Amino acid sequence: MKILVTGGAGFIGSHISDAYIKAGHEVVIIDNLSSGRKENINPQAKFYELDLLDPKVENVLKNEKIQAINHHAAQSSVERSVSDPAHDANTNIIATLQLLQLAVTYHIEKFIFASTGGAIYGDQAPVPASEESPCNPSSPYAISKLSVEHYLKFYQKVHNLNCVTLRYSNVFGPRQDPYGESGVIAIFCKRLIENTAPLIFGDGKQTRDFVSVFDVVSANLLALDSDSSGIFNVGTGIETSILSLTEALVRLSGKNLEIQFGPPRQGEPRRSAIKYDKFKKQFGWEPNISFDAVLLETYKSFS
Repeated sequence: MKILVTGGAGFIGSHISDAYIKAGHEVVIIDNLSSGRKENINPQAKFYELDLLDPKVENVLKNEKIQAINHHAAQSSVERSVSDPAHDANTNIIATLQLLQLAVTYHIEKFIFASTGGAIYGDQAPVPASEESPCNPSSPYAISKLSVEHYLKFYQKVHNLNCVTLRYSNVFGPRQDPYGESGVIAIFCKRLIENTAPLIFGDGKQTRDFVSVFDVVSANLLALDSDSSGIFNVGTGIETSILSLTEALVRLSGKNLEIQFGPPRQGEPRRSAIKYDKFKKQFGWEPNISFDAVLLETYKSFS
């Protein structure tokens, strides 16, 4: 199958591209390199440095005879979405709508969308949240992801576009960007390598569901199944406090650094974890990569 991976130079998208190529698929990557890195791109993939809002994107779908789209390109910073909601909506909603129209025009067989399970449910949902839990997004970033999910339902119903939405919890692993604010593990790893104390925003008691990028990759391989569609959580169901995570990283680093604390960030949920029962029932998937092993691998990737 010939697959377009948007955001394929980024953290998650590059790992997925690698796995698709290893599985025997042809991969075409579109990435504007705003956060992605050229060195992440598999040499066997065909790369177009384009923004998804660029009209030339249509030529890629037309000329490359794309059969499936894995859509990971996004504005992923909660903090930036709060400060600039219009930019977030333009990048995450309008660009995706244009891609969906192209998917219909060029008869795409499968559309896989990377959504968020970490931010979409909000603080009112039970923990861990299921796909049936109410969605109460508290940031423009989460609102944009939920909006796209509704558009996907429309395109599936009206245009018979086969869509799979994967709601990720907090993904971590090698290649994660340490310069944004969406990957706390990568940020802390970078600071520790540089002998700078980790900085926690808030009291550190907030919890997140950390899932390995390698488990996320296996989910994206399964999602190519032509008979599958719908919305699925991809996480572990386990809450880990930011404070306990930070303490583990400090111990792992062997550095004698005191953890620093700053004011909490707007738009972030207090607790977050998601159930993966639905995805397990449909595909037999469950997280099976050791958290400690990937944490160590992630830390070493920064040294």
